[in-house]
Amino acid sequence: MIVLETEPAIARAAGRSALSLYLQLENYLSMWCRVGFTESDLAGSGSDRFVDAMVAWGDERAIRSRIEQHWDAGADHVCIQAIPSEGGSGTDEKALAAMAPTTGWFS
Repeated sequence: MIVLETEPAIARAAGRSALSLYLQLENYLSMWCRVGFTESDLAGSGSDRFVDAMVAWGDERAIRSRIEQHWDAGADHVCIQAIPSEGGSGTDEKALAAMAPTTGWFS
């Protein structure tokens, strides 16, 4: 998930909105605990640490850097779910277009 927003409170609120469904599902909670998150990270709407790990947010450069981390770690594909900064459902088409892979990402 990405949120093209530099204000932390706004970006995290959008991320929390998008993650709210998953924070109700036991299989996700169990998996996140296995990879190092604590019960307090997952309580309520999630800690800042949890949201920041699950949602890349910031300007285009910051988000692109997070996407690059996946490629550098050996990913052969990266799915980008662009969350609107104002929350709610749907896709932020502007953010998605800005983050669309460049030719250099494919080799």
